[in-house]
Amino acid sequence: MKRLKEIIVRETFFPGVLGVFVNPFYFSRRGLHLAMKELSPRLTGRVLDVGCGTKPYKSLFSQADEYVGLEIDSKESRERSSAEYFYDGKIFPFESAAFDGMVLNQVFEHVFNPSDFMREVSRVLKKNGVLLLTVPFVWDEHEQPYDYARYSSFGIKYLLSQHGFEVVEQRKTAPDVGVIFQLINAYLFKITVTRSSYVNIVSCVLLMSPFNILGSILAKILPSNQDLYLDNVLIARRV
Repeated sequence: MKRLKEIIVRETFFPGVLGVFVNPFYFSRRGLHLAMKELSPRLTGRVLDVGCGTKPYKSLFSQADEYVGLEIDSKESRERSSAEYFYDGKIFPFESAAFDGMVLNQVFEHVFNPSDFMREVSRVLKKNGVLLLTVPFVWDEHEQPYDYARYSSFGIKYLLSQHGFEVVEQRKTAPDVGVIFQLINAYLFKITVTRSSYVNIVSCVLLMSPFNILGSILAKILPSNQDLYLDNVLIARRV
């Protein structure tokens, strides 16, 4: 049973062939994993993961001297997250220029005051510090009522530039027909999800895996579309 749970967790965030059959968010999670795997080695030294949750991508940052997590202080966060630090949602509990790198993974859409938040990001990062940021462009509302925004590639780049960051590299995940099949599966998951992870896996195998398979095949055949995609993934430098 423990081994099965480990496999489920792995395929949730690092989907491979098995993920096609058991992960209803296959296109989204695969795109994020591949992009972060390639870009994460650029973060070295002391790295802060803001909104870290259970730190599912910690293994990608083995080159960091220290990798710590930060979460908003709540009973749920203290019980379920892997964060070492907690804050009030306004001021990060660190001195200025405390970190060499920072990860903001699928967090920014939950920030109500992005300018105030970015001032804190800029404050605790050292000059020339590296920021790895991922944020959805096309996705359904989630973690309601704390889902406030979606960002285009131009919008997020402009916001970063206004707070002392230079975008070094910018990528888009699933810029192809896969985005359509991902939205279908997100819809199917929402109307069939139960409290049992095992029932959810069976539902995915029966209902959603065919769309994962078909979408993967068509993505190889049909042309890409850089205007319609799931997530923005950026590497930015604090200047």
